[in-house]
Amino acid sequence: MRVRVQAEPFDYGAECGAFAAGRRDAGAVVTFAGIVRDDGGLARLELEHYPGMTERALRKIADEATRRWALRDCLVIHRYGPMVPGDTIMMVATAAPHRADAFAAAEFLMDYLKSRAPFWKKEFGADGTSWVAARDEDEAALGRWSGA
Repeated sequence: MRVRVQAEPFDYGAECGAFAAGRRDAGAVVTFAGIVRDDGGLARLELEHYPGMTERALRKIADEATRRWALRDCLVIHRYGPMVPGDTIMMVATAAPHRADAFAAAEFLMDYLKSRAPFWKKEFGADGTSWVAARDEDEAALGRWSGA
């Protein structure tokens, strides 16, 4: 289980290839990339975080995913700092003996990252700046895992 919080861009294809390379302990690898999207006039997005606290929180949720599903490995990379539309902001990769566990764990991790990961997002656009809050649908998506 690996977690990286970094300002630098990363190569999604290379990360996926390295994660899956030589893997003999899993029959399924699931990957997901989050991309900064332009919802109409976004110039840039800036993410802030508290070093140490953020990594601990992401490790804790990755550990939980590893315990809940039969994962052989997982990788979470999340960026902070300024980004523009089209930039890769995060990725999740899971490896499990079977696809159901790999998909479920990846969805769980993505739902957590979207709604509860300790990052503060600020959008800069033509209409000024605004802080981004978790949306109701993001909270609902995370809630489905409470009984799983």
